[in-house]
Amino acid sequence: MTASRPGLRKAPQQERSREMVDRIVAAGRAVVVQHGYERATTNRVAEAAGISPGSLYQYFPNKEAVLAAVVDAYSAEIAEQLTAVVKDRFDLPPLELMRTSYDALLDILLANREYVRLMARELPRARIAPHVETMERRVSDLVGAYLSVARPTDRVAPSTSAWILVRMVEHLCVQFVLDEPDFGRDVLVDELVHLSAGHLA
Repeated sequence: MTASRPGLRKAPQQERSREMVDRIVAAGRAVVVQHGYERATTNRVAEAAGISPGSLYQYFPNKEAVLAAVVDAYSAEIAEQLTAVVKDRFDLPPLELMRTSYDALLDILLANREYVRLMARELPRARIAPHVETMERRVSDLVGAYLSVARPTDRVAPSTSAWILVRMVEHLCVQFVLDEPDFGRDVLVDELVHLSAGHLA
């Protein structure tokens, strides 16, 4: 049985209803990327979904519920991509894993630049905090598990190193995507590897 999305007015029990919810969420995603959080309205979402506002209100009571579903879906998608980045590289030595993982992380963030901007600069912190914390925890757990095998004698516990590395890399990569500084991504990746290696040395 498919669980209903939080904030839904009507639980989508039938396949057609679930498809309509997904259609509205996809439209909401397109609208919020194009217009921003403040200018995203239920009328715009309904128009993008090709339905009437009344039809939208059968499933979502207001704009906030639509955008909450958009953030939930977007965050889950990004979280899956980020955890896959680490999982797919577990057989690499630490420095190589760092370099390829940081490069792949930048690919993900750059491909979702508008969402990154939305999360960092438009949405209330209370709205995004649970999603950010969940992503950080999932990736930190994976990195900690890797370090416990790859570097079991380090002076710092693997979970501590993972916490530090994940948050340092996440913050710098997000700022790189938002600020678009006048140096290339290769420079950033090189410096991230250098900083990470220094921490683990």
